[in-house]
Amino acid sequence: MTKTTGAASRLAKALAIVLGTEEIPLRLRAWDGSEAGPPDAPVIEFRSRRALRRILWSPGQLGLSRAYVAGEVDAPGDIFAAFKALSSAGKFAEPGPFRPLTPAELWTLFRTAVRLGALGPNPSPPPEEARIYRQGQRHSKRRDAAAISHHYDVGNDFYALVLGPSMVYSCAVWENPAGHEDDLPAGLDAAQQAKLDLVCRKLGLKPGMRVLDVGCGWGSFALHAAQHYGVTVVGVTLSNEQALLARKRAADAGLTEHIDIRVQDYRDVDDGPFDAISSIGMSEHVGREQTPHYVARLHDLLRPGGRLLNHAISWNAGPTSPDPDSFIPRYVFPDGEMLSLGEMVTALESGGLEILDVEALRPHYALTLRAWVRRLEDHWNEAVGLTSLGRARVWRLYMASSALGFEAGLTGVNQVLVQRRGGAQPPLRRTEWL
Repeated sequence: MTKTTGAASRLAKALAIVLGTEEIPLRLRAWDGSEAGPPDAPVIEFRSRRALRRILWSPGQLGLSRAYVAGEVDAPGDIFAAFKALSSAGKFAEPGPFRPLTPAELWTLFRTAVRLGALGPNPSPPPEEARIYRQGQRHSKRRDAAAISHHYDVGNDFYALVLGPSMVYSCAVWENPAGHEDDLPAGLDAAQQAKLDLVCRKLGLKPGMRVLDVGCGWGSFALHAAQHYGVTVVGVTLSNEQALLARKRAADAGLTEHIDIRVQDYRDVDDGPFDAISSIGMSEHVGREQTPHYVARLHDLLRPGGRLLNHAISWNAGPTSPDPDSFIPRYVFPDGEMLSLGEMVTALESGGLEILDVEALRPHYALTLRAWVRRLEDHWNEAVGLTSLGRARVWRLYMASSALGFEAGLTGVNQVLVQRRGGAQPPLRRTEWL
């Protein structure tokens, strides 16, 4: 029989302080088998006192995230329902950096930890946490390479499990939402192919054109553009593992004469001009301060009249400063930074590029992320074997919470199509690519 008294009731009060809410919107299960909270709410398990100790030392998103990655906190049922309930509570529902606890709140949390026997030294962060702050100046070439390696050099086989045959790691374009979440993985590859083709059409690709793919990943866009549009593609990435697989895929498709995959910083590309440039899910790594330089570099690599498509996640929840102590920069995208759509459009226009089209794809990314989570969960044991249990938990947490962020409208994703001034006149209507 489930205990209704015990550690869970005290733990619930501690978690309510951290969340900044009167009552927790969760069914809390503690390490001693006791439970507290609404009986029909999603379940969160605290499997160890160490989880509370992490929260005491880092009271907020980071402490909870570390406990989840370490396996000390778990969501044994529907992870989306549990995280949605958690993110709807108090401080977690507020966009921007987590508000620190008051001295009175910290003192109450401390007393609760004493009563539960959870006091002790600050546990070491799980080994999956990035430590690239030691790599030199932010957004230097060396530090950017370290940040990319942390995220993308997890293993190509692991990514294949999550992404599916398309090997595309950005928002897909769905014709229709699937009838059930379990149906999403089956439609994922077609949705990704639709996105790749949409980018090709927006860029106006034609046989013989020379295209630059910035942040080319595993070469999926390069393969699609070369196979279906007869162009030659230079793809650049900072990930050695991505480049190895992209080159193999190009060779297997008989396209090595049309696809050149390089391990190269986009700032070092010096063999322009290109007829078109694609940047799909890359500019989030650039950072706000470097964005004008990013735009200027791509402008100079583009021939007059050539088009650039910038496909990027945006922050929709108003002005805020990035929080370096939140989960995403610590575990997922070190030094990553989301700009608002307005900031990105302003940067592109200020860099001498003419806006041709803006398309918002926010609901599409929520569907894409749910498909990735389902694929990860369906191949869980294999994914853990290819990386580590902690790394698989990082990806599950980040993709599920990101899906909820897109569904809530806190984040968006946009394709901004621009053209360098001069050369051919832009199309009169969108019919060229719709």
